Amino acid sequence: MSRKSIRLGLWTVLAASVAFPAAAEPIFNRIASFPVASNLPKDADQSKPTSSEIITASEDGKTLIYSDSPYGAIGFIDISDAAKPQPDGLVKVDGEPTSVAVAAGKVLAAVNTSKDKINPSGRLDVIDLATRKLSATCDLGGQPDSVAISPDKTFAAIAIENERDEEVNEGAIPQLPSGNLKILVLKDGVPDCASMKTVELTGLSEIAPEDAEPEFVSINANNQIAVTLQENNHIAIIDAASGKIVSHFSAGTVDLDKIDVKNDGALKFDGSMKGVLREPDTIKWLDNDRFVVANEGDYKGGSRSFSIFSKDGKVLYESGSSLELRMAEAGHYPDKRNKKGVELEGAEVAKFGDTNYLFVASERASLVGVYKDTGAEPEFVQLLPSGIAPEGVLAIPSRNLLVTANEVDLVKDGGVRSHVMIYELKDQKANYPQVVSATKDDGTPIGWGALSGLVGDPKQAGKVYAVSDSIYYSAPTIFTIDAKQTPAKITDALVVKRSGQPAQKLDLEGITTDGDGGFWLANEGDQAKLVPHAIFNVNDKGEIKKEIALPDDLLPNQIRYGLEGITRVGEGDDATLWMVMQREWKDDEKGFVKLLSYNIKDKSWSAVSYPLDKTENGWVGLSEITAHDGQLYIIERDNQIAENAVNKRLYRVSLDGLKPAKIGEKLPVVEKTLAHDFIGDLKSANGYVPEKLEGFTVDADGTGYAVTDNDGVDDSSGETLFVNIGKVQPTN
Repeated sequence: MSRKSIRLGLWTVLAASVAFPAAAEPIFNRIASFPVASNLPKDADQSKPTSSEIITASEDGKTLIYSDSPYGAIGFIDISDAAKPQPDGLVKVDGEPTSVAVAAGKVLAAVNTSKDKINPSGRLDVIDLATRKLSATCDLGGQPDSVAISPDKTFAAIAIENERDEEVNEGAIPQLPSGNLKILVLKDGVPDCASMKTVELTGLSEIAPEDAEPEFVSINANNQIAVTLQENNHIAIIDAASGKIVSHFSAGTVDLDKIDVKNDGALKFDGSMKGVLREPDTIKWLDNDRFVVANEGDYKGGSRSFSIFSKDGKVLYESGSSLELRMAEAGHYPDKRNKKGVELEGAEVAKFGDTNYLFVASERASLVGVYKDTGAEPEFVQLLPSGIAPEGVLAIPSRNLLVTANEVDLVKDGGVRSHVMIYELKDQKANYPQVVSATKDDGTPIGWGALSGLVGDPKQAGKVYAVSDSIYYSAPTIFTIDAKQTPAKITDALVVKRSGQPAQKLDLEGITTDGDGGFWLANEGDQAKLVPHAIFNVNDKGEIKKEIALPDDLLPNQIRYGLEGITRVGEGDDATLWMVMQREWKDDEKGFVKLLSYNIKDKSWSAVSYPLDKTENGWVGLSEITAHDGQLYIIERDNQIAENAVNKRLYRVSLDGLKPAKIGEKLPVVEKTLAHDFIGDLKSANGYVPEKLEGFTVDADGTGYAVTDNDGVDDSSGETLFVNIGKVQPTN
């Protein structure tokens, strides 16, 4: 097939908004998350990264097996009870495991042993699943990247990538030696090393034909091997028995419209890219005549899409930016990755009952798109939340399970560990996304993410407003959310402006209404970046009308962590604004932070001191404040994530008798009462507990809502949790 450019219209983009089928429709929901560091031996260095990349399962579906490249091991997880996965140990290998597959009780592990990119080498190790002992090994003569086993368990195919060195010649290919494909005969799960066939894939592609870089392999029921040559933008079909190339063709290009093409701190889906190379990564057969590819792009391409091909090279379906826009609708668009967008990388195909599903995983949005295979255009079903950077996707239809292996481990930065996540298909309602956005007139979604402060509309129940923080520095925005819908829906976006232009140097962390159709906003300052510690009054058009800096008496003691929430008590000129500081400033006693008070009429500042809970790990600070029924409700949280998170709490402080002191005087210490513990709420989606519980408000009928900040999908899974805690009363 020639590199035919396929022009995409928007008709497939958002034909229907993110839909939540009725309870009678089978839906996948996440039921468990497993941090793979739990598999480390007790004497292992827990500060070193581990990972789960490619994942498979035992034939009975009760044991998961994954490759852990950083630790140099094959990991095992006991999922006899899928909702309660248990660590089942590791088997160290001499090298870097890159892929795993299972046949007849044997684990076939591809292991990279290359000393450098010029001298690639690798093995195929055979590990007995029952004894966890190495039972055989085959020298592959190159660096393996993917292994697949034929449905009848008679063949194994290994893509020998011999990947390029991205530090040499700016990563340009060709960079010899070329990769190839290995085919081995299997007997009772054990490969016959002497049977190994080498299929040379040079001379096929239009791009660097002398340097084939095969990426991923899949085998259909006719024992035909499909292999992607990602950097070469090519696909080949090989007969497993003979090793003959049946067909090969270019993966082609795509024209993209309605995409965000600028890393500019704003989500604007108004750009285009022409002639984008697909550069497919994962390939999976849908049947014996069709296959799906996830077009990650790793060299010069990356069409943000997945495609369905016939085995003779015809494009039967091209998703274009449609899945990416659905992910943006769910708040998962990675603005810092605009060259390649969400980078669809992983894929899986499996039949559950009578329905053939296909699953496409996004490396950068950390979501999985679920579709029904109709034989023509796939039918979108749902989005599934994953850990950071899902690499492997595995279906276990015999148990109605889906599994993702998420490779990123942020332990060195104090972040979340790599996780394996498990989902179950049954008659139920989807529990994610919990917030989505409406579609604009041009067919694109309202872009959003990094929700911080919340405030309820004073008159309309279920209507709340949120602000985005500094991730979207060139488009600070106030979002209107309909919290009565499931999922909650962002219906409008109001950009905060100065002189008609989006305001700069803002890090909005708090919002409250001003009683006159506008808002007061709390801005967290950063002296190093010339961002002021200040509050702003904006009108209903988003224009800043007042800018009020924190008092001069405070600023000599400033640190990076400033205002995190704001609320209003009273009406008109008699109103008082209350604000929380996130952490102790230099003039605060350790373990105590200020609640600031600003009198609108006389423009005076005062404060009280708030006692923080103690923590064994990290720090504790404040994230939100909202006034309701004579109380100040305050979000207090630690900076810990996942199993280390212990404090995500709502406290209340009575306004009755609250007498703030002038700045510079001894501040009275307030008494606080626990109103709600959010840990259970944050675990309810069966992922890991996020760090940033950032927003809380009480709406017009007394219902409390909280939201987490997804950091704009930057070193984050992108998940936003929106929690309804019911009626909020002082006796809660």
